[in-house]
Amino acid sequence: MSAPGVMEGPRRARWWTAREDGRLECTLCPRRCKLADGQRGFCVVRRREGAGLVSDSYGRASGFCADPIEKKPLYHFMPGTHALSFGAVGCNLGCRFCQNWGISKADSLDALLPEVSPETVADLAVRHGCRSVAFTYNDPVISAESVIDVARACRARGLATVAVTAGYIDAGAREEFFDAMDAVNVDLKAFTDAFYRRQCLGRLQPVLDTLEWLVKRGRTWLEVTTLLIPGLNDGEDEIARAAAWFAQRLGAEVPWHLSAFHPDYRLLDVPGTPPGTLLAAREIALSAGLRHVYTGNVRDPAGSATRCAGCGAVLIERQGFGLNTCRVARGCCPACGRRLAGVFSA
Repeated sequence: MSAPGVMEGPRRARWWTAREDGRLECTLCPRRCKLADGQRGFCVVRRREGAGLVSDSYGRASGFCADPIEKKPLYHFMPGTHALSFGAVGCNLGCRFCQNWGISKADSLDALLPEVSPETVADLAVRHGCRSVAFTYNDPVISAESVIDVARACRARGLATVAVTAGYIDAGAREEFFDAMDAVNVDLKAFTDAFYRRQCLGRLQPVLDTLEWLVKRGRTWLEVTTLLIPGLNDGEDEIARAAAWFAQRLGAEVPWHLSAFHPDYRLLDVPGTPPGTLLAAREIALSAGLRHVYTGNVRDPAGSATRCAGCGAVLIERQGFGLNTCRVARGCCPACGRRLAGVFSA
């Protein structure tokens, strides 16, 4: 007999189509895995079983943690609150520099806890005083069926929903997935297709398409993160081109987090990012017209503070993932009255 809230059995997956050669093609992400019976996709958690696909990660997590929302990182979404954070295993990209590879690069489901219901997750978040749930640690796109169901249950309890993702999702699945999210942080790995192909086993354009789609749709608060890796994606020219595209296609108000790399997984021969690289990249982005550019994984008070885009007053001061001061008044700057882009609670 199952424990309360625990569910059993594989769940039928959505987003696939049958091919003339007898294989089934997963249409959830641009990778479009083509599977014979018994085969798993690149992501590990989506598997063909007979005449359909199943999601082996449905309702299963590798762990839960109550995190500051700033850790996602989200700086303009309900600052100072906590999110119940959890993920599964697997990923639909193959980043050689993955900072969370123990979970995202797992080649089996052994690290997953037993399946629990969406309502159980919502209850857990409420019980621990969280204002939101965050689908993170590994990419939630690959567990879309489960993620959407959990998001609906959490919203029914008055909780906000957050996805931390690489944005590597097929156009046909975008609407339903992101409509279930109140906020999202998209990891823009670099601004060259060569980087995506060599370092991530993916492509750049689908991510750019996701970012533009999110802005045009306008229903989900968006922030973007880029991990700067010495010699691979931190060149001033690349940063300048990315910033210009960012300002033109996403707008000046979307926050951009520039974070420091540390050697990990299969990229142990590259040194960590010098703080000066982040500071220079931030200046390039600000010079391109972006108004909210932050530095991460380094101590930089200026790069972690939120300023009014109008008068320049410091509105939010942070230390690490902690909130020191928040002067935002009903979503506005108390000095000049300009509204700060984002979602702010009373």
